[in-house]
Amino acid sequence: MGTSRLTRLSNSWKKMERGLNERVSKSKVGEYFKLEDRKSCFTQELRAATATFLTMAYIITVNANILADSGATCSISDCSPPAVNQTAGPDCTLKPNEGYEKCLSKIKNDLIVATALSSMIGSFTMGCLANLPLALAPGMGPNAYLAYNMVGFHGSGPMSFETAMAIMLLEGLAFLLIAAFGMRAKLARLMPNPVRLACAAGIGLFIAFVGLQADQGVGLVGPDSATLVTLSACTSTDPMTGACTGGKMRSPTFWLGTAGFLIMSFGLMKEIKGSMIYGMLFVTLVSWIRGTSVTHFPNNRTGESRYEYFKRVVDFHTIKSTAGAISFSQFNRSNVWVALFTLLYIDVLATTGSLYTLAEIGGFVDEQGNIEGEYQAYMVDGGATAVGAALGVSTVVTYVESSAGMREGGRTGLTAVIISVYFFLSLFFVPLLSSVPPWAIGPSLVMVGVMMMKCVKDIDWNNMKEAVPAFVTMLLMPLTYSISNGIVAGIGVHVALGLYDYVVGKIKWLTKMRKMVVQEENQISDGAPQIVETI
Repeated sequence: MGTSRLTRLSNSWKKMERGLNERVSKSKVGEYFKLEDRKSCFTQELRAATATFLTMAYIITVNANILADSGATCSISDCSPPAVNQTAGPDCTLKPNEGYEKCLSKIKNDLIVATALSSMIGSFTMGCLANLPLALAPGMGPNAYLAYNMVGFHGSGPMSFETAMAIMLLEGLAFLLIAAFGMRAKLARLMPNPVRLACAAGIGLFIAFVGLQADQGVGLVGPDSATLVTLSACTSTDPMTGACTGGKMRSPTFWLGTAGFLIMSFGLMKEIKGSMIYGMLFVTLVSWIRGTSVTHFPNNRTGESRYEYFKRVVDFHTIKSTAGAISFSQFNRSNVWVALFTLLYIDVLATTGSLYTLAEIGGFVDEQGNIEGEYQAYMVDGGATAVGAALGVSTVVTYVESSAGMREGGRTGLTAVIISVYFFLSLFFVPLLSSVPPWAIGPSLVMVGVMMMKCVKDIDWNNMKEAVPAFVTMLLMPLTYSISNGIVAGIGVHVALGLYDYVVGKIKWLTKMRKMVVQEENQISDGAPQIVETI
């Protein structure tokens, strides 16, 4: 009886599914997205969208936490004074300060909404205009470059958050123009191939390094006065310097984060979709239990404040500080223009590489190497970055996680539109998303670093002319805490090594020309006596 009932239910469900797919395919929506032409259907696109969203939903909280490290619009004026009738010092943003931390908490909520909103707009536009199953969101790499190089940790960098957002806005508009005039491919070819390949790996190492630190990760790596960095994961640290003061490798939150990392690793080994989300979810749920050594809501003023906001569960948060935070007042500085060109170049290379890779997976590349909807896709990418800057987030890019949806059968822009609906729904759960602890986010950053290392296999390590610039690029990004330093150094080394071949080639050419001239002179001098005799 039970088996026959299940069979009837299964058949009934399949019949309902076929009916729904036929109705959608015959509708204007189905015709617009070419469901029948691309041999797809509504439920197939729905499964694809769900798979893609699960694999990239981590970006909502991860991006907000990274960008919040810059301090965004928080400043010294938000710091709590140390005592009555006293003012906070300029270093209050770099030390534990209740007022500044409260401002950062509000900023993080703004950035969660801005991340979800920019991802929603970008994915929806990609689906409607390019009709490709590609999801967009703020990219890993540009967000770290903004937070730790441009603005600096808690505003300690060379420019303000408002200036950085103005750079992002101009970068998006410049990308739009480059795409509109077909200059993208020419720009992509300017960067040396070994440096281009090493960029992704270097950024991956940089992001993983951030995920290993205490402020934005599991706390495995900490500062040391003798060696700069050392093994940490301590139960107690100096609040001023962050140095370990006791209990090395005994931090409960570190071991909980490690468990989350192993869950992610095992899931990815078995190709389980949403593995990064499952790892983050496990660590987060355990951290939400109060009264434990790993709780995100300790029994102090900060913990109580977090818990009160967390209990709301559903709350539509409006962006109060980051939207429209744009200023062009510092554009007379050279570092602003260096940052602009660095971001633009990274965006051109990353978008070109991601789009062609995903198009190959989805079978959207024709015999001439053209991609259906390519022009619209590049225009959407640039436009989404401009929209993201207006909301307060870094460069919006096409996510390679879209391949997860393609493997589930996503073939049209309807997949991207459904993904945008998922991002819209996430806007109503900001209290939950803002309560994800750093030791749940750190493992995902390390895993992103792992995924970004795969491109090193394409570098010719036997050719020192390619290997040295690539290695310098990868090495300097995490060690100098600067993505742009790595790129500039890699290009510089490549030019220097190429200059040697150029100079040697010129010397050989001049030597050859000199021999030819000498031979001509000898022939002329040998022929002169004969001419005299004849005369």
